[in-house]
Amino acid sequence: MSTVSVVTLAKGRSAHLRNVLRGLERQTQKPAEFIVAVMQDAPYDLPEVGFPVRQIPVTGTELPLAAARNRGVAAASGAMIAFLDVDCIPTPDFVADYARGLSELDGLLMGEVLHLPERATSGDWDYPDLAEVAEKHSDRRGPPASGLEICTDYRCFWSLNFAIRRATFEAVGGFDERYTGYGGEDTDFGKILDRRGIPIAWMKGALAYHQYHPHHMPPIHHLDSVVRNAELFEAKWGYRTMGHWLYAFKVMGLIDDTPDRPIRILRRPDAADLALTGQQSHQPYTNAASVIRFLEAKARERDAAEPAPVPVTVPVTA
Repeated sequence: MSTVSVVTLAKGRSAHLRNVLRGLERQTQKPAEFIVAVMQDAPYDLPEVGFPVRQIPVTGTELPLAAARNRGVAAASGAMIAFLDVDCIPTPDFVADYARGLSELDGLLMGEVLHLPERATSGDWDYPDLAEVAEKHSDRRGPPASGLEICTDYRCFWSLNFAIRRATFEAVGGFDERYTGYGGEDTDFGKILDRRGIPIAWMKGALAYHQYHPHHMPPIHHLDSVVRNAELFEAKWGYRTMGHWLYAFKVMGLIDDTPDRPIRILRRPDAADLALTGQQSHQPYTNAASVIRFLEAKARERDAAEPAPVPVTVPVTA
C-alpha cells in the first residue's frame, strides 16, 4: 500500500484544523502522517490520534504559502503528498482515493470540493449532515463521472485539495518561494508543471468539505499581495495572472493596471468596499462571476449619477 502524507498550512482557525484532524481519524486508509506547516508564533494544541502529527514552524511576515508547502513536503516521509487547506474536511476515502489515483497517473490530481454554510460543523457533526447542506461551487467545474480526466489548461489548478507524488514535486523544485502573501503561487506551480509536461487532472473522489469562514470576493483584503504577485508572475512568464481579480479591482477604482506599466494602487479599500465584497453567513462560497457583474452594475450607476460637464462658451473676438 502506497504511503500518503497529508500536509496542511495553518494560521489561526484552530477549530477548522481540529475538524481536519477529525476527518483524518476516520480514513479507510490511514495517512502516513499529518504535517501541519504552522504560520504563526505558537503551535496548536491538538488531540492525540492514531497516526503521527507533526507541526513544522514556517516564518514569514506575510502568509508564506509557497514556502510552507515546500517545508511540509521536506518534512514528510510519504511517497505521495496530499495537500489540504486548513478549512477542508476530508471524507473517509480521501487518502485511499489519492493513493489509487497517483498509482495510475504521475501528475497532479485535484479531488472534489463541496462548500458548507456557516454552522454546518457546529456540535458533533457527521458526514451525512455535511452532505445534506454542502454545495458545489458554480465557478468551478465538477469532477469526471469516474476516474481521472486530464485538464489541458494549467490555470485549472486549484490548491485547495490536491495530491502529487513526492518525487515529482521535488523534481520540479516545488513552489516558487518568491510569492508571499495571498495569490498567484498556485497558478505559477501549475505553469511550471505545464512547462515540464507533467499532467494536471481532475479526479472523481478524494472529496473534501470546505468549512465556512468570512471572505471577500474579489479578495480586496489581500490587495497588496495580489498586485505584487501578479507583477512577479508577469516578470517570470511575460503576462499577468489573476486577471479577473485585477479587473474587479480596476472596476472598483482601486488600481490602474494599464498594460506595460507597473500596477498602481490608487486607493485603499474602505469600509464600504469591504461591505460590498464580503461573503455573507448564508453563503457557502462567493461567486466571482456574479460579484464582478454586480461591481460593473455599481460602476455604471456611479457613472450615471455623476453630473454631466457644463459646456463652456468661449467668446468670439474679432
